[in-house]
Amino acid sequence: MATATNGMNGVSAAKKINGHFEKGENDKYTYETLVETANFLKSLVSIEPKIGIICGSGLGAYWNEGTLADALDDKISVAYEKIPNFPRSTVKGHAGALVFGYLSGVPVVCMKGRFHYYEGYPLWKCAMPVRVMKLLGVTHLIATNAAGGLNPRYKVGDIMLVKDHINIMGFAGNNPLQGPNEERFGPRFPPMNAAYDKGLRNQAKKIAKNLGLDKDIHEGVYTCLGGPNFETVAELRMLKMLGADTVGMSTIHEVITARHCDLTVLAFSLITNECIVEYDSTDIANHEEVLDVGKARQDVLQKFVKQIVEHIATTKEYKK
Repeated sequence: MATATNGMNGVSAAKKINGHFEKGENDKYTYETLVETANFLKSLVSIEPKIGIICGSGLGAYWNEGTLADALDDKISVAYEKIPNFPRSTVKGHAGALVFGYLSGVPVVCMKGRFHYYEGYPLWKCAMPVRVMKLLGVTHLIATNAAGGLNPRYKVGDIMLVKDHINIMGFAGNNPLQGPNEERFGPRFPPMNAAYDKGLRNQAKKIAKNLGLDKDIHEGVYTCLGGPNFETVAELRMLKMLGADTVGMSTIHEVITARHCDLTVLAFSLITNECIVEYDSTDIANHEEVLDVGKARQDVLQKFVKQIVEHIATTKEYKK
């Protein structure tokens, strides 16, 4: 495995602080800034990815062995701290790298670890890697996450294909597309009624059945809260009444950004815990159980994603 460690010359939009390239918290990324970032990556990596994969906890965001990114052929890893204008993860144990390579012969780029609102980053900064992927040539995004199961039919270890989302933070006026619109990425008012590609969801269900996961696969509605605390009983009951099947702390702002720049999106949640909706429950939600379930299911999830990637490579959208 190659590791890209080259420095960067002449990027005025980034400041080098303690050896890291860092942008001011209130400095919005311009189109030109993101082009500089993409060009820096192109200068290090000859692979031209067509599919971007955001590895959530079920695919190795928090550990360094046996992950989906490790399974790539001819992989090249670029640490986030080496990429101009990229944020840095503050989550303990977070891997923090873009990994380029081939999955079943298909060129892909994996985010090994993502950025979260609860780390103190604004949503536009959390989602900026999606725009960099677009500039690298990515046409499809596969976004994964660990989520709590609100739907009583879901059990720990199940997979929920996201068919829709409820953007709670957006209700409060917090959206990654706030501010002046960049027409070179997409329109001012992008539609979200079909954000998650139906054809890919249908194919993912077929793949799950072939892998013996037909009893473990669902379609449902995902919602994202800011975190980092787990939700109260009252909050979870409210979300359940609104129609949410799973709840997490990521993904929606990434998907909004992806659809704004016309990427085809598939997203799924690994159910890592059952949400606590009864006051007399003695269960306590914790991050360790999320990681344990992720590690237990990582092998089958890798097979699942690999076959989805193989299918995407046969589609008209990929070949255009």
